[in-house]
Amino acid sequence: MALNFLRYGPWLVLTLFLVPLVAGGIGTLLPAFGYLPALGGVNFSLDPWRALAAYPGVWDAVFRSLATGLAAAFLSFALVMGGLTFFHDSRWMGRLRAVLAPILAVPHAALAVGLVFVLSPSGWLVRMASPGFTGWDRPPDVALAPDPHGVSLVLALVIKEIPYLLLVSLAALERLPTARSVDIGRSLGYSGPVSWLKLVMPQLAGRIRLPVYAVIAFSVSTVDMAIILTATPTPTLGVLILRWMREADLSFQFVAAAGAVLQVGVVLAAVLIWRIGEVVSRFLLKAWLQRGGRNLFPGAIILAAVPTGIVSLLGGLGLVGLLIWSFAGRWRFPDAVPGRWSLENWVDRFDMIADPLAATLSLATASTVAAAILAIVGLEAETRFGRGQRTMALILLPLILPEVAFLFGFQVFLVGLHADGSWGGVIWAHLLFVLPYTYLTLAGPYRGLDPRYARAAACLGASPARVFWSVRLPLLLRPLLIAMAVGFAVSVGSYLPTVFAGAGRVTTLTTEAVTLSSGGDRRLIGVVGVLQAGLPFLAFALAWAIPRLVRWRRFGVGLGHD
Repeated sequence: MALNFLRYGPWLVLTLFLVPLVAGGIGTLLPAFGYLPALGGVNFSLDPWRALAAYPGVWDAVFRSLATGLAAAFLSFALVMGGLTFFHDSRWMGRLRAVLAPILAVPHAALAVGLVFVLSPSGWLVRMASPGFTGWDRPPDVALAPDPHGVSLVLALVIKEIPYLLLVSLAALERLPTARSVDIGRSLGYSGPVSWLKLVMPQLAGRIRLPVYAVIAFSVSTVDMAIILTATPTPTLGVLILRWMREADLSFQFVAAAGAVLQVGVVLAAVLIWRIGEVVSRFLLKAWLQRGGRNLFPGAIILAAVPTGIVSLLGGLGLVGLLIWSFAGRWRFPDAVPGRWSLENWVDRFDMIADPLAATLSLATASTVAAAILAIVGLEAETRFGRGQRTMALILLPLILPEVAFLFGFQVFLVGLHADGSWGGVIWAHLLFVLPYTYLTLAGPYRGLDPRYARAAACLGASPARVFWSVRLPLLLRPLLIAMAVGFAVSVGSYLPTVFAGAGRVTTLTTEAVTLSSGGDRRLIGVVGVLQAGLPFLAFALAWAIPRLVRWRRFGVGLGHD
């Protein structure tokens, strides 16, 4: 019976996964055309679209979403390619890869709030420059962060997406003849960077096209970062959709559904524009190849390294700023550091964040364990029976679809099941995003495990189940824990899944951080932000420590050994 379950495991996983996606898509599409009997919409019509088109500022929001998303994707891609051009074969690039996953684990909302602490008129950069360089003895009346043009949003997205694109690029480079291609270029008289740009980058760009599209989809449709980093009168389309969904006038639910469908169109338009840019870039690259330029212009390495360094520094300062504000007592402008440090922020405010903290831990733990089990079922079926890889690939759909496009309908689906606002419904919503990342992280090590271990155990009489529990699982303990840490981080940072499925009755650290970002209590925001960013780091620390403790207890190997 267990064998039959495993044989059809990928289909069972896919059913559990696709039901909410399909139901969510239908539940969004029907109200977008006026059909939602629960709210009196019993006939199909274009009234929601007319109301959407007539809503003040909606087309500005569409353009802002498109512009900020494409700008962030282009800058992230350009900076990663520029860095790899000059440093792809350096020692520190390999070391950097080991810390990219924890960096990626920083929740979007925590990063956005930290950036506000750095760039706002009373932020850290202004404080460090005042009054000596600016003459300001009070915060200037300048919209720096949040700003009406989306510049700070683009900056935050670039900070967040550079580690992701760098990680997938380094993984893709392992499957390309990078060193041989660069050596061939050098033998023809080209410099190393030019050889990489002309021979390696075109291959790499093709290999990471899907991750780039995922970056575009996220950047164009992000909501939590946009709420924090765009001025209230100038929102993005995703923020408008969330506002419509929360309107007391229930007729706006139809407008929100139409907006969610429009969001899909905006993402598709962004991908199409990027694709056109790829074609144009390929034509320009061909012309450059034919001209035979063998060296880059002087200072190219500075142009590639300095912007990335500045962006990384701002991201790091944002996280440090969260930590400082969480322990700040009296901190007057323009002092660069607090005049008094205190633990009162944590002691006095802990009662306010205890419930969101407990909810975050519970949801993240439950969704991560469920995702790990489902990912193992799919990968084990693939290993034993050679099937399921294409089936399981469908679970990656949420990574390239705008969240709001199906979460709105998923909420309608949960209402039909009387499960909206329930813990099970929120865990299910989180699982839609935790499972793809957990599966992607675990799939490579699972497929790369030497099959001779399992064959040797089978030759000694071990059953398939015993091979799994006694051989495969212990060997994959570290990758499994890393995959679970990634899934845990995704759940901790999930905003829209909690908002839609929680129906306002489930509050997590992320929803609390976004809500508090519009307030003035920076000390409380700092405490929430530190907890939100600290939980994923704790998960990765456990993923690093547990395998070493297991090895030490079994074999007496020192904790410092790999």
